[in-house]
Amino acid sequence: MKVLWITNTLFPDVCHELKISVPVVGGWMYSSAEALLKGNQNIKLGVASLYNGDQIRSLEIKGIAYFLIPRSGVKSMKGQSLDPYWKQVRDQFSPDVVHIHGSEYPHGLGYVNACGSENVVVSIQGLVSVYERYYFGGIPERKLCRDRTLRDFIRRDSIFSQRVRMQKRGELERKLINQVNHVIGRTRWDKSHTWAINPTAHYHHCNETLREVFYTKQWELDTCEKYSIFLSQAHYPIKGLHQMIDALPFILKHFPDTKLYIAGSDFVNNKGWRINGYGNLINKLIRKHKLMDKVIFTGILQEKEMCDRYLNSHVFVCPSSIENSPNSVGEAQLLGVPCVASYVGGTMDLIQHEENGLLYRFEEVEMLAEAVSKLFQDKELADRLSKNGRLVAGQRHAQFINSERLNSIYQEICK
Repeated sequence: MKVLWITNTLFPDVCHELKISVPVVGGWMYSSAEALLKGNQNIKLGVASLYNGDQIRSLEIKGIAYFLIPRSGVKSMKGQSLDPYWKQVRDQFSPDVVHIHGSEYPHGLGYVNACGSENVVVSIQGLVSVYERYYFGGIPERKLCRDRTLRDFIRRDSIFSQRVRMQKRGELERKLINQVNHVIGRTRWDKSHTWAINPTAHYHHCNETLREVFYTKQWELDTCEKYSIFLSQAHYPIKGLHQMIDALPFILKHFPDTKLYIAGSDFVNNKGWRINGYGNLINKLIRKHKLMDKVIFTGILQEKEMCDRYLNSHVFVCPSSIENSPNSVGEAQLLGVPCVASYVGGTMDLIQHEENGLLYRFEEVEMLAEAVSKLFQDKELADRLSKNGRLVAGQRHAQFINSERLNSIYQEICK
């Protein structure tokens, strides 16, 4: 059986071949591909992705057929200018199943428009058509207006224009989901929303395989940095950094040595025209609460570095205003890092409150602060959540089980 994946990031092997840096996002897809091929000898996998070249390229690396499509070909949000490329890939590879990873990108819709929806399945990662409702992260619009910067105006990249772009991608997402007969999801949340968009689509449940290194390590309370909090993403309001910073003073009253580590570049201390509106807002919050020595940006972290940062943290927090099933929570649980997460979207399917993590209402920063403080002070609670988190995540993200499930979905679609 030939299966063509359409992805929004390049796989590491392709990056090495092109002599470009490996993306820090999407590594779980490569791990999923490896697990799928390892357990299913009947599958021939092709992977089609956009790249910054000027012509279509075909590569064969480690048994995977790669098709690189010029990114410059996307001249419209609907991806219609990619039609010749998609037809060429289809005719060359002749897939039995086409698996589109992610629902909001124009090249996925472009394939369906060019080649039809027969035997096409779309994996729901997030749903931007829903996410856009929560893009401001509960921050009043007047405050967002007040904190806009020169960079926002020069680059036409304010939080408001970012939300508009997300709304436009959401329109493409709804069109794509409406045109296909098969969808893969993993939470009650994404099942409800895909049903609302296309009630006739066949919904298949399949959990995700995560990055390999997270299956090999284990968190230990005795060796982590005590009173340290880790956020894996924070660069736009949906990820809720502003809520974490508002919660931090409550935590510091009881645990004055607390430090907050944030993965990614420091977008808060950019100077002049380089700082954006959200960075400006966060900078003001940090200074208001006198947290300059408490908030630390780690810089861009590769897979092993990210794993080490989890392991060195006392608590992992996912304070988002909306999520489907954040891989960051799955990674933290696999390692056994005690988790605190906002009760939004599909997180209720990942965390059972006080069993394998702690949940709180997104708007209530006091509840967030108390949850983190509980884990700081209660060693037995932290150990119990760590143990149970590893157990449930090990089952949810089991590589062999998930690859077998994915294979069975492909078989069902072919029938």
